[in-house]
Amino acid sequence: MRGPDEKQSAMFSYVMLERRVPQDHPLRAIRGMVDRALERMDGELEKLYAGRGRRSVAPERLLRALLVMVLYSIRSERQLMEQLEYNLLYRWFVGLEMDDEVWDVTVFTKNRERLIAGEVSQRMLAAVLEQAREKQLLSEEHFTVDGTLMQAWAASRSFTEKSDPPQPGEGSGHGGQVLLRDRVESKSDPDARLYKKATADKAMPSYQGHALMENRNGLVVAAAASQSATVAERTVALELLDQVLEEKEPRGPERKLTLGADTQYQEGKFIQELRERGVAPHVSEYTQGINRVKNALSEQEREDVRGPVSQRKRKLIERIFGWSKLDRGLRQVKLRGLKRVDWFYRLVLTAYNLMRMRKLIPVSG
Repeated sequence: MRGPDEKQSAMFSYVMLERRVPQDHPLRAIRGMVDRALERMDGELEKLYAGRGRRSVAPERLLRALLVMVLYSIRSERQLMEQLEYNLLYRWFVGLEMDDEVWDVTVFTKNRERLIAGEVSQRMLAAVLEQAREKQLLSEEHFTVDGTLMQAWAASRSFTEKSDPPQPGEGSGHGGQVLLRDRVESKSDPDARLYKKATADKAMPSYQGHALMENRNGLVVAAAASQSATVAERTVALELLDQVLEEKEPRGPERKLTLGADTQYQEGKFIQELRERGVAPHVSEYTQGINRVKNALSEQEREDVRGPVSQRKRKLIERIFGWSKLDRGLRQVKLRGLKRVDWFYRLVLTAYNLMRMRKLIPVSG
């Protein structure tokens, strides 16, 4: 028998918001990891706020809302506020009750700036990684590094000639050559640079994102964004590697670290820097053309039996960039300025770690 199309007339709901989210929903495991990370960060979050005055939006809710935005590919903060009005799953994850008022988008954005100033996404990444370390999900010896190009939120036509361009010898090109990106600057995003990775490509306003991945489960252990430059991948790679090495106990010669990378890192100075740090360079070599002269590995390094393993594991880092750029905001970042882009880049890679860890950590109970 056909059911009646009754008009909606109920004023109250007697089902709690917690019960509306299925017990096996993927966000439940992620919410648990996020809450544990926020508990670790409680003291640091407290320092960002004054002890007196009007209460602001809870930073824990801000961070959960931003993670929802990344995980569910919500295009803007304005659309996020709209979704929070009626999406009960998002409300539950963020920590809002069914009758709680959603923030005005300008209030949300202003409070988000406080989190950027406090480098909260960097601390969030570290707190999530600590949980992975407790579950023995991280390799402490074998790593992979790579970079990716992110289109900036600026148009090519916004670039104009700088009033004080660098002089010959002061540019970012080979031998201090003054390149196009040194001579022009965007009016809308001065930190963005016109850059292209391949000769046949068109230069576009961009930033570069860099990630250091451990090879056991493909989790990001360090990340940073930078201005686009030919040497940026190698320079930032060493900075990320140093961050990880500082956290480790002194190691003997029998416990040598390894770093896998593609041919972009095949440069003599970079290889030597790895040797000085006690890291075995498992870097792809050029096999044809004039670039073969750039190969800097020694014969002993080429014969390292761990090298092929590192090269196989290296492909895992492409999954990270693919997931982050497919429809989650890193193909073209909607924030301007290197500090904001760097903050958002780390937040996206933190979200990737959470998604990956949900599959690696068995569900209890």
